[in-house]
Amino acid sequence: MGYAKNPVGAHYGLSAWLLQRLTAVVMAAYTVFMVALLAWCPPTSWADWKGLFSGSFVRLATMLFLLALLYHAWVGVRDIIMDYVRPTGIRLALQALAGTALVFYLVWSVSILWGR
Repeated sequence: MGYAKNPVGAHYGLSAWLLQRLTAVVMAAYTVFMVALLAWCPPTSWADWKGLFSGSFVRLATMLFLLALLYHAWVGVRDIIMDYVRPTGIRLALQALAGTALVFYLVWSVSILWGR
């Protein structure tokens, strides 16, 4: 006899909770890194800002930060919508709208960081 997985119950939100905390740590580390970098060599012109983000390490770190931020936002918004919006159709529409907006922000961020 096989074990049927129950989609509701304890531990199903644990992975989302852990990833929420992990993304917070990634965002905090990036913030400390950027504050230190900007304190060490503060950009004073557009050319300085462009030069700061021309290095692959800063761009990759920024992209990792943005991915963490977008996932963190998705989990938070999704949980709020699931907790407070009861009608299924409205809940799904709001989740789709939030997901679409976050994907748009990701594409926009990639075009800013890696575009010419």
